This record gives sequence, structure tokens and C-alpha cells, in this order.
Amino acid sequence: MRFTRRGLLAASAAVAAASSVKAKPKSMSSPAPWTPDATELAGRIRRKEVSAAEVVEDAIRKAEALQPQVGAIVTSDFDRALAKAKAGQLSGPFAGVPFMVKDLDPYKGLPTRNGSRSGLRAPPETTQTKYVDAFDAAGFVVIGKSATPEYGFLPTTEPMGFQPTRNPWNTDRSSGGSSGGAAAAVASGMIPIAHATDGGGSIRIPASNCGLFGLKPSRGRMLEGRPVARGLDISVAHCVSHSVRDSAALFAATERTGADAVFKPVGVVSEPLKRKLKIGLLMATGTGVTPDPEVQTAVNNAAKLLESLGHKVEPTAWPMDGAQFGQDFTVLWASGAAELVAGIGKAIGHKPDSSVLEPFSLGMAELVGQLPAGALPAAIARLNDNTKAYDAWLTKYDIILSPVLGKPPVELGYVAGWVPFQDLQARLTSYVGYTPVQNVAGAPSMSVPLHRTPDGLPVGVQLAGRAGGEALLFQLAYQLEEAQPWAHRKPPVSL
Repeated sequence: MRFTRRGLLAASAAVAAASSVKAKPKSMSSPAPWTPDATELAGRIRRKEVSAAEVVEDAIRKAEALQPQVGAIVTSDFDRALAKAKAGQLSGPFAGVPFMVKDLDPYKGLPTRNGSRSGLRAPPETTQTKYVDAFDAAGFVVIGKSATPEYGFLPTTEPMGFQPTRNPWNTDRSSGGSSGGAAAAVASGMIPIAHATDGGGSIRIPASNCGLFGLKPSRGRMLEGRPVARGLDISVAHCVSHSVRDSAALFAATERTGADAVFKPVGVVSEPLKRKLKIGLLMATGTGVTPDPEVQTAVNNAAKLLESLGHKVEPTAWPMDGAQFGQDFTVLWASGAAELVAGIGKAIGHKPDSSVLEPFSLGMAELVGQLPAGALPAAIARLNDNTKAYDAWLTKYDIILSPVLGKPPVELGYVAGWVPFQDLQARLTSYVGYTPVQNVAGAPSMSVPLHRTPDGLPVGVQLAGRAGGEALLFQLAYQLEEAQPWAHRKPPVSL
């Protein structure tokens, strides 16, 4: 834990500096946040203005009141959380701040159900990863597990074994996925920050839908988490939050800093960008599909904002065969479902059916079963070639600006796991065409909440960089947060 401690010390210093004095407004016209972020809460606890127990009690009260409306939690841990807060032995940059772990990752003492009926009887975990250990070391108090779609496969959180997770901005709309429970919990004010993971957009998509900041790290950047599967590591972990500074401080506390570090550690980024960037604007997906007009407006307005800040923005084109990329990513994604079906079948002694797994999971596994021999290795090889194309693209630009999603938050049921398989595949192609490329390339990207539709729904824009380039993204995010604040916007369903 020596190298993790270095990150914790840096994060602690940054959080203390940010919260040791009364907040100074960024400008005379900057509106105040509607709810304190994690940095502010940690500062209040550190200054003994409020106790950790009081903060956790407040989070539990909010969670109990909001859960029936948003469905963000799948397993609560209120009694243990309150006992931990009252024990008075918390330390770290976020000591006493309430938190949730996504229900795809193990947390000691709680079951991991993976958003699936197949996991409803899962026993409490007895181990957890080094990455999750870092949450405890940072001082967070875990109040429960946040909802996810079945095994994180879909960009909405509507698992058939649990209540759907609803968007606090409009409860008829999806909160996104697969970190939809985390985003709904933070957006509604249950907690200020939550663990999230991203294997194809699962941090950025719910951040976009719920009006939050969400950054996906580079491949290999963070402490050891879940094992690599299927020959290409596309899943990474971080958080969703109201503020850039919360995300930056947690990043510093959970990144690799030792001999196994893939990139030079970033530390705590705390200042906005000081230089001008060359930014490529990408509007259509790799298959040529253009987004909803409201999404186009969001991206074009972001481009104007960036230009007003002195950056150069110019149109750019997808650097690879988009149709082939989509097919190859689907093969990779579906291979995970095939492994899942095979594993569950072995455990229960027969092939799982729709009483155990959702139609989409079964359909993905069936798709893999119909592929010719060698299809998966060939797809992975082409995806690795796409990484080279992405890296070459990012020698021409500092940042790529694009939509996060093809539409504003969709209605519940639009991309749910029970939609007929062929129909759902077609919907996913047009809806989720922008985020997977960074997972394949191992590059960082972020959803920044810069737009609202006329009826008040959040629409994030995606800003992506080259592998290892998180510091630049955080600096740009601070600059955008200062120029066009978002944390004052309060959703209708919130406390």
C-alpha cells in the first residue's frame, strides 16, 4: 500500500486546501452549487463543523426518501455505515463522506448481484480488489451498492430482477448505464460522488444523462481492479461526481503510482488550462449516423464555448472503418455474454434460459455461437489496429469533441434488455456510437454537462484525448466548469 498512500497524501492535501477556507466564488456571477460536493463535505468534517455520523445519517435519510422514486440502490448497508462513521477512526482525503460501490465489483460484507436474477442469492463477499480497498483508505463510508444493468451490458439500468433506475431529471427517462445507479444517486443528492466503471461508455453515458461530470481513465492507469477478459482490456473504473475537483482528487487517490504504473502519475490536478488547444469536432458516428438535433446543438454550442476560450476547433473525420469497428466491438462485447452463459450453465447444470438471464444476454451469447471459427481473435486483432489509427488521429489534435450519445436521455424501455434482439441492436448502433472507441484505444475521455434541452434534460458532450492524457482533460474540464458552471442546477427529484 506504499504507493497508494502517496496518492492518498496528495489527494488529502488537495482536498484540505480546497476546503480549509470558505469557498471563494469563481466569478462574481457564478451561481452556488445546490448541494455540497465531496470535497466540501470532507472539509466540514475535518473542521468539526459537522460529524461524519451526521453526514452519513443525512445521506441515509435522503437515500430512504429518494430510493422509491429513482431506484439507485440494490443493496443497502446503512447500519454498518453508521457504525463506521460513529467509530471515529476514519482518515484520508474523503474521511466520513458517504459513497456507493457499483454492483459489478465486490465489496466485503455485501453481495455482488451484477444486476441479474442469476445473482439474487449471491452471498456476502469476503474479498475485494486493491482498487476498492483504496475507497476505504480514502475514508469513504460505503452506504450500499448501486444499481447496474445485467452484467453491465446495456446503456440503461433496467434489469429485470430489480426495479428500474429512473433519471432524477425526469423519472420516465433512463439514467443511463451501466453506472446508472451511481449517477442517479449522485444527481438526486443521496451522495456527492460514487464509484462507476466504463467498458463501452458506462461512466460517460450516465454522466451525460444525469447532468454530472464523468471521466473515463486510460487503460492501465488505475490500481488493480477486475481481471482482464477476452484478450483486450476495455473496462476501467473511476466515478461520477458533481464537481471536477472531486473527480480529480479521487483519481489521485486511486491511480497507480508504483513500479507497475503504466503512465507517469498525474497526482491531483487543481488548476484550469493555461494553453490553447487544437480540437477536432466529430459529429457523425463511424457508420455515418448523425445525432438528434438537440445533441447537435449541444456539441455546436460546446465548440463555440471552446472557441471563445481561445481554442481552435475544426471538423474532423472518423479515423477508421466505422462499420467494421462496430461489428468487431459487438463480437468482443458478445463474447463476454457467451462466457457468462457458459459459466452459469456449468454452475446450475443446464443451459440458462430467460428465467435466469435476460433476452439480450442470451441473444448476445447466441450471436457468438453462430460466428465462424477464429472470429473473436480476428476481431481483437482489427480492434488493436484501430488503436493505432486512434493514436495517429490524436497526433493531429489535442482533443476530440463529439456527442456522448446520439439522443438526449431516452424513455425507459427504449434500450432495455427485453426489447427484441434485432430491434435492440439497431437502436444501440445509432444511440451508442461515440464512446466505445476510447475503450478500445485505452484512451481517456470525459462527459461534461454543458447543455440542457428545452424541457430540461441534461446532454453531456464528450472530450477525448490520447492515452495517458488525463491531466489535460482535467485542466480543460476546470476551464469549462469555470466558464459555464453546472453544479447549481437541481433536478426535480432530489433532496
